This record gives sequence, C-alpha cells and structure tokens, in this order.
Amino acid sequence: MDAMTKMWVSFLGIGLMAIAAFLITFARVKTKGILKFVLSFVAFVLLIFGFIYGFFSIL
Repeated sequence: MDAMTKMWVSFLGIGLMAIAAFLITFARVKTKGILKFVLSFVAFVLLIFGFIYGFFSIL
C-alpha cells in the first residue's frame, strides 16, 4: 500500500473512532433503555472497525 492510501486509511480509522466516542457519550448521557443499548452497540462496532483500519494503516 502506498503512503497516500495509508494516510486515507488512517484518517478513516481516526474518524470512525471519533464518531464512536461521540456516539457512546451521547448514548450514556441522553438516552435510556433499548436505544441506549443500540447506540452503544453501534459505537462498539465503529470502534472495532476504526481499530482494524488503524492497524492496517501501520502495516
């Protein structure tokens, strides 16, 4: 993978992690019940994908 592609992949990973952090904060502060669980689960999935993209950007 060339350097420019690695940069874009790392930006994607950082962006997914930032969205996950915002989403989990919003879910814990503003929501209750099943919506809180759903938003937390989506944030967890985004965090996992962000980690995977970040890991591939350093290979």
